[in-house]
Amino acid sequence: MIQADRRLSVHDFMKFCLADPEFGYYQTQQVFGRQGDFITAPEISQMFGELVGLWLAQCWIEQGRAKSFTLLELGPGRGTLMADILRATSKVAGFHEAMTLCLFESSDQLRVQQRETLSRYATKWETDLLALPNLPLFFVANEFFDALPIHQYQRTGDIWLEREVVINGDELEFSMSCMPARIPEFFHSRHDIADGDIIEFCPDAVRICSTLSTKIETHGGAGLIIDYGNWASRGDTLQAVKGHKSIGIFDAPGASDLTAHVDFAALAQSAVCAVSPMIPQGLFLERLGITERANTLAEYLRDESLDIHIAAHKRLTHPDEMGTLFKAMALYPTGQSRPAGF
Repeated sequence: MIQADRRLSVHDFMKFCLADPEFGYYQTQQVFGRQGDFITAPEISQMFGELVGLWLAQCWIEQGRAKSFTLLELGPGRGTLMADILRATSKVAGFHEAMTLCLFESSDQLRVQQRETLSRYATKWETDLLALPNLPLFFVANEFFDALPIHQYQRTGDIWLEREVVINGDELEFSMSCMPARIPEFFHSRHDIADGDIIEFCPDAVRICSTLSTKIETHGGAGLIIDYGNWASRGDTLQAVKGHKSIGIFDAPGASDLTAHVDFAALAQSAVCAVSPMIPQGLFLERLGITERANTLAEYLRDESLDIHIAAHKRLTHPDEMGTLFKAMALYPTGQSRPAGF
C-alpha cells in the first residue's frame, strides 16, 4: 500500500495494523490477559465490573426503570467486564428482564470468546450503531476509544502538515505531508499549540460519541467512558505494546497493539446530550465505594489471595498506577441529574 501511494497516513496505517480482516492485530493475536499483550481493569479485579454494573443499574432506576432498553458494551474484549456487570445486576429487580444485551465488536476471534463467556445470556452483536433500536441506551466503553485510529497533525508556522508513514530503504519511518492538511474546525480556536507541536484527532471516536449521545438524548439512558487520555489533545501519544512491554511503532506492525490517548474534550464537544466533568478513574471508583467493597471481599481472603486482592485495588485506584492516568466521563440526557460518581 505504501509503495503504491508512496505514503500512508498514521490513521490508515493504524487502521490496517489493528483491523485488517486478514493481517490485523485483533484478528490474529492473543490480545488480553497475562498471556496476551495487556491487562484491562476488568481482568485485574471483579470489583471494577461490579461497580460499573451497579452504576448502570442506578442510572436505569433514576430514569424510571424503562421496561425495555439496550445494554451495550463497546469493545468488550473477552466478555469479562460484561459478565461482571450482569452478575452484579442480577439481583436488581426487573433489570435483566428489561434489557437487550448488545456487544459492538469487529473481531471474529473475540466474538468467539465473548460467546463462550456470556453463554448464559441472549446476546446480540452489532457493527452498525445507527441500527440500534430506538430505546433507552445504557452503554459502557472501557479502553475502547484508545484503540481507534487517529490522524496526527503538526503545526509548522501558520500551516498544519499531516504525519505519514513512508518507506526508507527496507524500513518504515515517519514523514510529513508535502501539502497543508485540513484540521478539524475546533482545533483552530486552540491558542496553546506552539510551532512544531503535534495534535491528534480520531474521527471514529467523535462519530461514535455523536451517534450514541443522540440516542441517549432522544430516548434516555446513560453512557460511561473510561480510558486513558486527557482533556484536549496535545503531543504525540501513539504507542505500541507487545507482551506487556512498550516497543517501537514499526517493530511489529500487525502483531503489536497500537493505541493513543483519548481526547475527552473532542468527545464532549461531539456529544448532543449532557456530559459530566472528566474525572480520574481512581476518584470515580472511590466515590462508587470500591474501598468498602474491597474491605468486604478481603474478609474472606487469606495469604497470597489477599495480597493479590490488595494489589488489584491499588492498581485500579492509586495515582501512581491506573488511578490518575485513566479518566472517566458520563453521558446522560439533558435535564437529568448528573449520574453517581460525577
